[in-house]
Amino acid sequence: VQLQASGGGLVQTGGSLRLSCAASGRTFGSYAMGWFRQAPGKEREYVAGISWSGGTLYYADLVKGRFTISRDNAKNTVYLRMNSLKAEDTAVYYCTAGALYYSFLFTRAENYDYWGQGTQVTVSS
Repeated sequence: VQLQASGGGLVQTGGSLRLSCAASGRTFGSYAMGWFRQAPGKEREYVAGISWSGGTLYYADLVKGRFTISRDNAKNTVYLRMNSLKAEDTAVYYCTAGALYYSFLFTRAENYDYWGQGTQVTVSS
């Protein structure tokens, strides 16, 4: 599976962005998908995850209520809608795919099998 993230950019505090991650391969629908982010000088951190069916969603507390993850298996694409953006959301955002079937596995980067190249999100105050 190859992943291509897009949709990043520069936005003001309080603004919104929607990230997309397009996947190649006919097995996309069998993978859980996740979004992680990494700010300069910080470790990569979990943002959100979605099960293969889209029926289970799991968010990091820092983004809960502001971000929404979704997927369209017909289009091999996962999305991350980000609202009420804050300066501390500034980071490179990575999408990832893994054969994960329990949400408690979503939060750990080492559980995923495939990673996209990342897309930069910058929130200006």
